[in-house]
Amino acid sequence: MSQASFLTGANATYVSELYARYSQNPGSVDSSWAQFFAALDDDSRAVLAEVKGAAWNRQPNQVIGVADESEVKPKKADGKAPAASAEDIRRATLDSIRALMLIRSYRVRGHLQANLDPLGLQPRPPHPELDYRSYGFTEADLDRPIFIDNVLGMETASLRTIVAALQKTYCGTTGVEFMHIQDPDQKAWIQRRIEGDQNQAVFTERGKHAILERLSEAEGFEKFLQMKYTGTKRFGLEGGESLIPAIEQILKRGSQLGLREVVLGMAHRGRLNVLTNVMKKPYSALFSEFQGNPATPEDVQGSGDVKYHLGTSADREFDGINVHLSLTANPSHLEIGNPVVLGKVRAKLDQRNDINKSSVMALLIHGDAAFAGQGVVMECFAMSQLEGYGTGGTVHIVINNQIGFTTTPRYSRSGPYCTDVAKMVQAPIFHVNGDDVEAVVHAARIAIEFRQEFKTDVVLDMVCYRRHGHNESDEPAFTQPRMYKMIADHPTTRTIYSNQLVGEGVVTREQADKVATDFHAHLEQEFQAAKSYKVNKADWLEGKWAGLGALTDEEEMRDENTDVSLDLLREVGKAIASTPEGFNLNRKIARQLDAKLEMMKSGQGIDWATGEALAFGTLLVEGTPVRLSGQDCGRGTFSQRHSVLNDQEDESRYVPLNHIRSQQAHYEVIDSLLSEEGVLGFEYGYSMAEPSALTLWEGQFGDFANGAQVVIDQFISSGESKWLRMSGLVMLLPHGMEGQGPEHSSARWERYLQGCAEDNWQVCNFTTPANYFHALRRQVRRNYRKPLIVMTPKSLLRHKLCVSPLSDFGPGSRFRRVLPETEKLVADKKIRRVVLCSGKVYYDLFEERAKRGIDDVAIIRIEQLYPWPKETLIKQLERYPNAELVWCQEEPANMGPWSFVDRRLHYILRETGHKALFAAYAGRNAAAAPATGLHKNHVAEQALLVEQALVVALDELPQPFSRITKLSKVQNPKRA
Repeated sequence: MSQASFLTGANATYVSELYARYSQNPGSVDSSWAQFFAALDDDSRAVLAEVKGAAWNRQPNQVIGVADESEVKPKKADGKAPAASAEDIRRATLDSIRALMLIRSYRVRGHLQANLDPLGLQPRPPHPELDYRSYGFTEADLDRPIFIDNVLGMETASLRTIVAALQKTYCGTTGVEFMHIQDPDQKAWIQRRIEGDQNQAVFTERGKHAILERLSEAEGFEKFLQMKYTGTKRFGLEGGESLIPAIEQILKRGSQLGLREVVLGMAHRGRLNVLTNVMKKPYSALFSEFQGNPATPEDVQGSGDVKYHLGTSADREFDGINVHLSLTANPSHLEIGNPVVLGKVRAKLDQRNDINKSSVMALLIHGDAAFAGQGVVMECFAMSQLEGYGTGGTVHIVINNQIGFTTTPRYSRSGPYCTDVAKMVQAPIFHVNGDDVEAVVHAARIAIEFRQEFKTDVVLDMVCYRRHGHNESDEPAFTQPRMYKMIADHPTTRTIYSNQLVGEGVVTREQADKVATDFHAHLEQEFQAAKSYKVNKADWLEGKWAGLGALTDEEEMRDENTDVSLDLLREVGKAIASTPEGFNLNRKIARQLDAKLEMMKSGQGIDWATGEALAFGTLLVEGTPVRLSGQDCGRGTFSQRHSVLNDQEDESRYVPLNHIRSQQAHYEVIDSLLSEEGVLGFEYGYSMAEPSALTLWEGQFGDFANGAQVVIDQFISSGESKWLRMSGLVMLLPHGMEGQGPEHSSARWERYLQGCAEDNWQVCNFTTPANYFHALRRQVRRNYRKPLIVMTPKSLLRHKLCVSPLSDFGPGSRFRRVLPETEKLVADKKIRRVVLCSGKVYYDLFEERAKRGIDDVAIIRIEQLYPWPKETLIKQLERYPNAELVWCQEEPANMGPWSFVDRRLHYILRETGHKALFAAYAGRNAAAAPATGLHKNHVAEQALLVEQALVVALDELPQPFSRITKLSKVQNPKRA
């Protein structure tokens, strides 16, 4: 409703016209009116300007035109209009404007005086803008009727009634922040939904019984665990039990509004309660885990995880409507599960082709300190309305314990609320006293209705407390003695509510107690059953994962069918090099597309970007969707990809990969926001929910993945081992020492290699476009999924030697973990040295060897560092029985693969009895920074390491951690 809606009809027109005249010439109106207008503040003047527009826009029969003061005549019941003085109008108008400003202040600041804290720790002083006296009213005005035209659901009301209604609506146990919202429809919707008696929390007796039962289950479960496993860490929900009925309301009301699937994410606080009382995990299963039994079948390998990190899935029915729930596993890194959940939701929406985003939703449950402190929260909000990452809005619930471990809010945030970050996307925020469970449930209902109506985020801040310390063995009184003295004396939420219902006559004391005792008895039965409980199956290969399996044999022994017909390759090649008629293509890109057509025609010189596009295109034709996300990845950081073409006249976009055939899968390429942690987590979540798609994330430079290290460590590298959750996500990390300085050289692949174990992922550095092509196709052509970490090239994107013939993509071709020597050298037995390497440095070695005319040094490329291709490498080394062995890399010795390959090569040499007793190192010395910032130094270092690898005798090679940096004076390339 407009702020000026109380000024309608003759008064509105008359006063607004007077104000318009005054605005142009203050002397054109009576002095009394001039004084009145001059005394108005900016907000009031804006109201009058708004009134003028509103009045003039009404239908003719709704407005009585007024020429001057004498014509202002409110009608009586008999239709006659007695005279009304200008003073009467002015006073009535002033009262209405003052009342409106008071109402607006309550809408803006009423939450500052709301009764939100169950403990009353921080008294909320009166706010002057919420005092009617600040608007010129006195006590004598409290009972004078004021026209407010259905604002607050009342046509006319006394000031006393208005203030009481405002206090009830905005300063009770719910405080609403919504006036920061710029969308007038959203703001008006909330006003209609919360103002007026008809919009207050009113529950039927059946509804009150249901709330009591949910509270009894939430509290009873925590008490039972405390009794049976005293002091055991479980991060209980005590103090925040209203969470459970709130979630139930969101699910039930959401199902009525079209919701069919909900992905939940939360940290450890209250997770066990949600697992059992929302997700309906059997109590006996959880008690079995407390007794030390695994959460997975004995035949399923993996490290497992603590109970309060685990997830699960379930189907719930609400009034005959089925809703699928999945609770995502989460590490102790608070809030890092948020983007994973959002990615899963986006994948599920895509699977349903739900462009309205009504059927699947994210429900994220946060802690107050983490919500305010963790940057990934902001990144997720920043993604929320973007085309490539939108999920139709998230319902956020903050379990606001008013403390973070031992840190109170005054030390953990700068703003008044932990939820202030949500204002960046103009999300409405409902602050609710957690001890008023009906208010919490009511706010939850409004939240899900708002999300389904506007498809945007909404926040429910449930202000409560934490009955124990950070965990059950912690002593909180060390740091918060006053708070925990109050908590010890404070009744539980269930006690408060059961007393309320007894007082209302809804239940008797005996009935309320029986709900709790019956539930306790049920838990005792489940506890006994837990002693013989057995997990009969894991749920990790169900739903969209049905038909896929775990890797059970040796990875190196597997060869996947990744080749395609030459006809299909040419079809895709033609499509990616074509544009529609009339499309104004950039001339430089046109030359690139012409070059691609020539590649397809000649079958030679397929470069890196074309090889990638052929992989994407052939998968799309075969029905496999491809999703590529990252900063500037549509064009590519190095202007190599150009998978999105922009018309040079109207900037319309054309994506050639989506125009190969009429019946093909969809290619989605997204230029992401400037985020690594949030976006990588999102794509990981997408890959978890959609195993049938090729999902890729590309770093602008490889070292930018540093900003997403938590996602890499906690999810991508270890998620399958901890939680039995596979992912086929591909990480593309531009890497290579090319003189660009410390920040744009290394993708830090030593970190990925250090994390290799149990076939958890693949780490590769390819040297040919064809091998890259096969590796990408292999990701979705196997019957299992593993993450793929690729060190992608920069200078090699346009290197004349880094090309492949079309035949290497066609029938009979395959992925090769190790690429052998390809040049004609001396006889194998006469090879004096074998140089092993990976990635770009191969071409430096290759060109320098040719330049020097060396023919007794073989170069072998290890394309896949992990899983380690031991048997393949042994076969290659057996060809050169008399050769010494050198590992060459361009990264410093303490970085890159050296520490990873050193012991593995030693093992191979020892087990095979090879003449070479050890692998020598040729490369940069150990360094704190990945690369030099001076191009001259880079060139010298690169020349030195190449020379070391090819010609320097082993006994003259420096130790990897020495300080030798000068070129040697070797002249004879055949020097032994």
